[in-house]
Amino acid sequence: MSKLCIFMADGVEEIEGLTVVDLARRAGIDIDMVSIMGKKMIDGSHGIRFETDALIEDIKPEEYDGLVCPGGVRGTQNLKADERVAALIREFCAAGKLVSAICAAPTVLGAAGVLEGKKATCYPGCEDGLTGADALTDKVVRDGNIITSRGMGTAVDFGLAIIEYLMDSKAADDMAKKIVFK
Repeated sequence: MSKLCIFMADGVEEIEGLTVVDLARRAGIDIDMVSIMGKKMIDGSHGIRFETDALIEDIKPEEYDGLVCPGGVRGTQNLKADERVAALIREFCAAGKLVSAICAAPTVLGAAGVLEGKKATCYPGCEDGLTGADALTDKVVRDGNIITSRGMGTAVDFGLAIIEYLMDSKAADDMAKKIVFK
């Protein structure tokens, strides 16, 4: 079974983070919500508080097959300001592990220097943060082991793309039908 970590920070866009967690768990993918804030309780961008599974300082990166960075303006700023997140993004990319981000968070990948020569997408107006990437406007863009997506309205598409990457297209299609998405 695949295992992911999703980095959660105060100001995270709740739908972008929690949709991925929900879909992954429904598909049988083990996913840990990992706080970068030094505390397990996270305050989302719209006043939704939730508890994460672990703190970033307590995880073992070698146990994970990939990582997810959800957006939200303040959440993205918090992710981008954390060198541990950038280091893990670079480490996972170098190892060929899944690295994914949605909304403004693809700019975290850009700041970490992993988008050079890649195709990527992000929330409209954040394209300058996709350093070195060919910026597209598709709902979801996959380039090798990197998956990016546009925003809250594409969260299900993003989650399904992660399922397809880690499992296969049948698993993603089955999940889409199961949740009455397609």
